[in-house]
Order: sequence, then structure tokens, then C-alpha cells
Amino acid sequence: MSKKWAKYFAIPLVTALLIAGCSNGNKNNNETPAPGGTDGVSPTTEGKPATWIADRKIKGLVFMGTDDYTEDMNPEIKAKIKEQTGIDFEIEIMKAEKSIDGLIAGIAANDLPDFVAFYLNNSGRPEMPVVLKAAREGMFTDLTPLMKDTKVYSKYLQDDYLPLDTKYGVMFRPEFNGSSYFVHMNINRQGGYLSNKYVGGAYIRKDIADSLGIDPRTIKTSDEVYELAKKIKAGNFKDNNGSPVIPIGPSFWGGKDVSAAFKDLQWGEDDQRIKKSKDGQILHEAETEYPMKKVEYFQKLLKEKLIHPEYFTIDESRATEGALNGSWAIIGDAHNYQEFNQDMHYLPLGPINNVDGPYQMQVSFKSGYSAWAIPTTTKNPQEIVKFADYLASKEGKLIWKYGLEGRDYTLGADGFPLVKQEVLDLKATDPNEAKKLGFQGVGNSWGDILGGTDTDNLADFGEMQYGDKLKKEDNNGALKLIEYWNFEEKYKNAKIVDSYVPTAFLGEFDRSSELKAALDAYNETLIRAYYGKSLDEAKKMLESNLKQLKSAGLDDYLKLLAEKDADPKTDVNLND
Repeated sequence: MSKKWAKYFAIPLVTALLIAGCSNGNKNNNETPAPGGTDGVSPTTEGKPATWIADRKIKGLVFMGTDDYTEDMNPEIKAKIKEQTGIDFEIEIMKAEKSIDGLIAGIAANDLPDFVAFYLNNSGRPEMPVVLKAAREGMFTDLTPLMKDTKVYSKYLQDDYLPLDTKYGVMFRPEFNGSSYFVHMNINRQGGYLSNKYVGGAYIRKDIADSLGIDPRTIKTSDEVYELAKKIKAGNFKDNNGSPVIPIGPSFWGGKDVSAAFKDLQWGEDDQRIKKSKDGQILHEAETEYPMKKVEYFQKLLKEKLIHPEYFTIDESRATEGALNGSWAIIGDAHNYQEFNQDMHYLPLGPINNVDGPYQMQVSFKSGYSAWAIPTTTKNPQEIVKFADYLASKEGKLIWKYGLEGRDYTLGADGFPLVKQEVLDLKATDPNEAKKLGFQGVGNSWGDILGGTDTDNLADFGEMQYGDKLKKEDNNGALKLIEYWNFEEKYKNAKIVDSYVPTAFLGEFDRSSELKAALDAYNETLIRAYYGKSLDEAKKMLESNLKQLKSAGLDDYLKLLAEKDADPKTDVNLND
């Protein structure tokens, strides 16, 4: 890391935001340059493949965690990409305790490579105000004219391709008059399409459910979860080490206030807590009866030792270890694609009903995840867009998703890749060694950063998940769990949602920082209340926080949400 960047990591968050992008003014680098390399000299394309772009290096800086992406590229894969496009591709992951801190420091330093990538699930993510400020101050290239002649990314310019939030909240914001400065990624090709059939939520050990004579799918309420937890405790079940199980354990990924097993006590989505009441009022959870309902419920579970004492706070490593050892009779949150459960020794619980009625699956029309942008300091930005378009094509995806033909897969008679068994075996026995092969199927997701969009795995590769066609019956637990959970029936009756999340408009609220701090404080206060000495103490804590929310402008923000929800272009998801 350069000394210049280190300097900006020492700047407080607010100061870094204030200075972000200050030195670029409004200049842009979209003038049409000489074709080819960055020196303006046009190299010959004679004898080059149709996918050829330019003989140059493209370097990106990624403000995302190493758990999601890796900067290591396999030399043979890099050579193939170079052969096809002329591009020597390189990425660097900016390591910071929090990815947003790295993003703020990087933008503030104004010393960026050819492109940057960052988390951006939706326009309500905390990264949005950071990159939006940089775009307004002229730090990023206008991508709209550069997408017009592409094969994949030109779809983003079609009226009905993008979801509402991506179109009007992230990319083509009205304030930019048709210009766009970030590309929202992981957009499915078809509305309502699921690239993965996730069965997420609470999971219970199958042997325990069988011993108690319970079908986990019949558990529909938090009261039933409580009664089940009491039966588990009375059953004196043991984990793999012979120690007593804890009836309700944390999420597989660590402590958090996850609602999967207690959905009928949760007002709105876990990270939003804003929804409409039955009489049409838009309310934050703090204004309802549900905080105290949850406090009473969790204090009861804690007192009776039916839930892990660190359910909300435990670190990921211990939470995962407990799940792997069978120490949690019920895992607070997991999903069907996890390797440890492909033998289905844990089964999904519920699903639990919502606060206002029976469970109904919600499926996004389309939704995004992560984004990238090109600084105005980048030479020949159209080459970056062309390279991203290549990676997003079927041909490009085949390389970064499946590797190299002959080495990692063969092509079947249907034209789809057929994964080599030895690659699947290596992935199962030595995942770190398999990852060195350098493609997403074995856990190396470098290509997803610029190419992971216009997704339809079944149409492009003949399978939903890498290697599905070759997986042995005893390793196909993910698909069996889909069938067990009756996923297809739930999907057939699902509600298709194309809307903004309730916190998406904080960036345009004049008291956003104050309100965001109060919303975060509510989440922290709620957890403290769960561990409070009494219900009276918890009630006082929550009442104090509600006053903080009100003084921070909660009422005015909810009025803003009502106005946004009335506009079809900014429909808000207020019904979970």
C-alpha cells in the first residue's frame, strides 16, 4: 500500500468523505481516442480472434473481502485471456478491516487504477453515498456511450432489462440525465429467474427431529420453535464430541439478530425493519409492539438455556465449528448448498410465518450485487468496457466459470461443458489446490467482478450449479433439499418483487447521517435489551432509543418513503 493511501486510512470517516474526489473537477475522459493500445498507436488486428480488444494491461482495485473474491489468477487462464483479447488482466484486493473504509480511502487518495469494484447490493448500501459523491465530482467516466456498441452490456440500455432500483437508483439516476457512472452487476437475464435455488433459514439435526417424531416442515411459528427447543433439551441429545447439544445455535456464519427461526416476531426484513401495517401505515419496528415481544421471547429462551448465550454475538469460527460438530440442534441460519450438509444430516425448519400471515416466497424480478466504475484518469476507457463485455459473454464466462477445455472440462454432444471428474475429486479432497486451477467452479471468482451479469446458467451451460451433471447421488444434497422443502411449489406461488428497499433513500434525506446513526443504535440497543436484567429495564432502553429515532427525523423519513412509494418508478418494498 502506498504512503499516500496509508495517509488517508488515518483520516476520520467524515473527513475522508468530504475530500473524496476533490481534485478531478468535472473533467471526463470519454473523447474517442486512437484505437488499440494506450499509447494511441493502432496495432494490427490481422490474424487476431474476433474477441481481440487491445494489447494492454488492465488493472482493477477491488474493495471487497477476500472471502468473496481472489486476486490470484492461474497462469494458463491468464494466457488464454491474453490470447483471446490481448488483455493482461490483473486485480488487487484492497485489504481493510471494513471494505467501505478501503473504498473511502481509495477515492480520497485519488490514485486509482483502470477500474474499481465495490459492494453494492442496492442503492441503500452504505457504499452508495461514497461513490455517488465521487461521480458528482467528476471522478468517474460516463459509461452510457461506451455500452451502446457492446453485446451484453447494451442490454442495460433497454427499457425493460434492469430492475427499478438498478435503473433509477444506481445507474441511470434522473440527476445524471442519461449518463451512468457505475455498472450494477449480477443482473439475471430473465425476470424472476433464480440462478441458485436457495433453501435458506434455520436447520435442525435430522436425527433429533426423527427421534422426537417431528417433521421440521410443520414448524410454522416462534411459539412452536420454543416448544421444540424444550423437547430437545429434555431429550439429552449429544454432539459429535459427546457434549450436550444446545437446542438453538447461532447462524452458521456467526452471531447476528437473524429472524429465520422467529420470522413472526420480525417487523420487515432483518436489515430494514420498516414495513406497512395492516391499516397501511409505514412504521419502523421501534414504533410497534414487536421489540418487546422479541425481548420477552429471547429473555425466556436465555433464562431456560434453550438458546446459545452468544447467539447474537458469537464469532464466525466458533459458530461454524459448532455446526460442523453437531453442537447446535438447530442452526439459526444456513442453506442447502453448504458442503458440510450434502448428506442432509440437517434439514430445513419451517419456513416460519410472517408477522402478518402465512409464509410466502418473495422473488426479486431482478436484483444486483456489487458494481464497478472507471476513473476519469483511465486511458481508453472503452477498452475496459469491451473487456467487461467479453467476460460477460458466454465465451468469456466459460473460461472464468469452467476453466480450460481439455484441462478442466470437455464439451458434451449438447455443446455444454462436462466437468472432469478428477477436478471435482480434487475440489472435494484438496479445495486449496483445486482453487489454483483459477476459475469460479473451484472457488476462484476473479471473473465475476467484471463478467458476472446477464446470468442464466441453465441456458448457457446446461446446469444450475457447476458440476451438477456429474455429481454423485450421495453428494447431491442441495438438490434433494430443494425437493424436500417443496421449493418448486413455493416458487410457483411466489410474489415477484421489483422495488427499492426502505433504506434506499437515506442518501437524499437531509438528516441522513443522524438518522442512520439512530437506526444502527436501535439494532445495538435491541440486542442489549435481549440480555437485559428485566423487561422493565429493556423497555426503558427501547423507549429511549425511539426518542432518538424521532429526534433524528424518523417521521419525516417515513413520509418521504410514502411519497416514493406512490411513484411507480420508486416503488418501495414495504411488505415482507
